Amino acid sequence: MDIHDYLRVFRRQIVVIVASVLIGLSTGALVAMLTPLRYQASTEVMVAAQVADTATPAERSLATGYAKQAVETYRSLITSSLVLDPVTEDLGLTTAPTGISASAPLNSAIITITVDNRNPGQAARIANAVAESFATVVTDTLESREQAAAFSIRIVTLEPAQVPTNPVAPNLSLSLIIGSLLGLAVGVGVALLRATLDRRVRVAADVEAAVPVPVLGQIPLDPDTGEHPLAMSTAPHGLRAEAYRSLRTNVRFFFSGNQGVFVVTSSGPGEGKSTTAANLALAFADAGQRVALLDGDLRLPRVAEYFGIEGGIGLSDVLAGRVQLNDVIQRWGRSALFVLPAGTVPPNPAELLGSSAMEGLIETLTEAFDVVIIDAPPLLLVTDAAVIARVTTGALLIAAAGSSQANRLADAAKSIESVGARVLGTVLTKAPVTAAASTTYSAAAPATTN
Repeated sequence: MDIHDYLRVFRRQIVVIVASVLIGLSTGALVAMLTPLRYQASTEVMVAAQVADTATPAERSLATGYAKQAVETYRSLITSSLVLDPVTEDLGLTTAPTGISASAPLNSAIITITVDNRNPGQAARIANAVAESFATVVTDTLESREQAAAFSIRIVTLEPAQVPTNPVAPNLSLSLIIGSLLGLAVGVGVALLRATLDRRVRVAADVEAAVPVPVLGQIPLDPDTGEHPLAMSTAPHGLRAEAYRSLRTNVRFFFSGNQGVFVVTSSGPGEGKSTTAANLALAFADAGQRVALLDGDLRLPRVAEYFGIEGGIGLSDVLAGRVQLNDVIQRWGRSALFVLPAGTVPPNPAELLGSSAMEGLIETLTEAFDVVIIDAPPLLLVTDAAVIARVTTGALLIAAAGSSQANRLADAAKSIESVGARVLGTVLTKAPVTAAASTTYSAAAPATTN
């Protein structure tokens, strides 16, 4: 995925990401509220070398160097029982004090002793007691045995510990920052995981990635589609009607001369193939072309219902030889559109649609009409659409934004190509209104500049 894909995923999953950040913030605040107050008190001591007045410069330099070298050893000594046991006894503690640390800058003779405790006064008392015990241990126990003749080491308290007034923990700001960052990381991770597992197409780029053919049209999502499927008739100046006109313009590029014969199908049910076929037929008829619309979905026909015509006898009856084409094909109003409904539901739809009678019917219709559109069943349910596409110019593959799955679209395209037919292009239905409007405007713009 490129940066645009990631941005699209994040926009799509913005609710998940924001919710994760809010949960992280809440968790950080809760942790801060439940964390006991802790205080730190610090004291600074210096490891000093004391030399005799008669010491030579070389001896003084040696003493100073020794003091600095001894700092690291003494720093680790501070947290040993040798220093802490006297502190426990002097302060009347039941256990050895904890939360004690010692630090010293590189090449420095100064050691900082820090005590972390829930009681601010106790933190200061322990820090000062540790410094005093440390000085005693170094002076009386260790250095009395070493360097006695030339110099001695003593511990000087530079700054005694003061009772702290502000706690060092919990740090609400830090907890909120960490919580929000962790929440953001989790939210982004969940968003990317959902995008990886979610195979549904949502925009034209998703469809093109699944089926590498042009997206010829984007039909905007319209809640009114169920009540009024024929937008070209009920709302000819609406956004959906403009999208169908744009689709008509793009489909014309695949015509042989002024004639076109193609199948409209989808990977699964409910993706808008019948609605697209019906409106596209109306769009071609509005442009002055003679159009024949066949309902090839013999199992679940919709075309007759959309146009409000009788559909009990139609395509299946013509193919079975029970009626003549001219007896059942119906002109819709005064338009140049003629509709052939599905007719009687046969026991063998695939055999009828793949028969020589179907090929002969298409040849007959091609001679009489400029455009022949066949509404065929979903490809992954039955083989009917692929069978029909084999004897036409090709197929328009319909995908519905938010429901069609990329892998199923790819399988549908392969099923068409496996019989030697061609996928002319795809159409995205239920598309976001902004995307569909942009596509429609782009397609219409060249016509307005001539």
